[in-house]
Amino acid sequence: MLQTRISIALASLTLALPVFANEPVIGLVTKTETNPFFVKMKEGAVAEAKAKGAKLLSAAGKADGDNAGQVTAIENMIAAGAKTILIAPNDSKAIVPTIKKARQKGILIIALDSPTDPTDATDALFATDNFKAGVLIGEYAKATFAGKPAKIATLDLFPGHPVGAQRHNGFLQGFGLQSFDAKNNELAKPSNVVCMADSFGDQAKGQTAMENCLQKNPDINLVYTINEPAAAGAFNALKKAGKEKNVLIVSVDGGCQGIKDLKNGKIAATSQQYPLKMAAMGVAAGIEYAKTGKKPAGYTDTGVMLIAAKPVAGIESKDSKTGMDLCWGNK
Repeated sequence: MLQTRISIALASLTLALPVFANEPVIGLVTKTETNPFFVKMKEGAVAEAKAKGAKLLSAAGKADGDNAGQVTAIENMIAAGAKTILIAPNDSKAIVPTIKKARQKGILIIALDSPTDPTDATDALFATDNFKAGVLIGEYAKATFAGKPAKIATLDLFPGHPVGAQRHNGFLQGFGLQSFDAKNNELAKPSNVVCMADSFGDQAKGQTAMENCLQKNPDINLVYTINEPAAAGAFNALKKAGKEKNVLIVSVDGGCQGIKDLKNGKIAATSQQYPLKMAAMGVAAGIEYAKTGKKPAGYTDTGVMLIAAKPVAGIESKDSKTGMDLCWGNK
């Protein structure tokens, strides 16, 4: 009867590992199944669960922003007996009522990559320090410019998003410009920033945003982008305008395609984050909770590292080979 109920409940889930009695049941809900970042995240969860004897259930939204799909996934995982659910929320606010119901049943909820709103809606958050990621590329850009005047374009995510704000403001702080702190979701705009545009982390939108910025100020010589797809779009716009050799582009992510773009001279530096580690740490915490009842709390930094095409004196960085060894996505 138990096996029957599990089979019904998992109609929309992937059973990532074989079912054995008395295993801790851990759920993983990602934003999508196709984004290489979340493919790598699932890979980390599968490996950790297998190594430590847990049963992993996995599901995802149909696309970025699909809150309904994530709600259904959590409900199914609750029915399947999950004691811990890891989630990268598609909608940081809309998912909160469902998370609250799960926690009321004694289920440990850990956010991965992105926090909920409010952040304490989950028991814990395992994620990149996005403000630090911004600071690292800001410091690299500052050292590279070595006092040369900078005219900056920022290709951001979209207004109000905490990750977008943290990376943007961290970059400005790293460059030595007036900025906001990591808790502020507004985007600072000191005088050196001559253009700000929303890219939604998309290559095509990033290219359009860069084209518009060049129309506003053709003398832009430094571009910060929210992620590497936006950076690729910015490079395409600069190349189209014949300006790609005179503009420094820095970004965040560390995906395999982004590291390839760094090797090919499109991006000067990127802050690499580690989705595999996020998920592995989350699964380990879930297993610990199942065994001892001990819950993680607050924020856990899952690491970030500067990958640079060329080293700069005084700035700690790793080369593209290291970046490729640790990247996520198709190599």
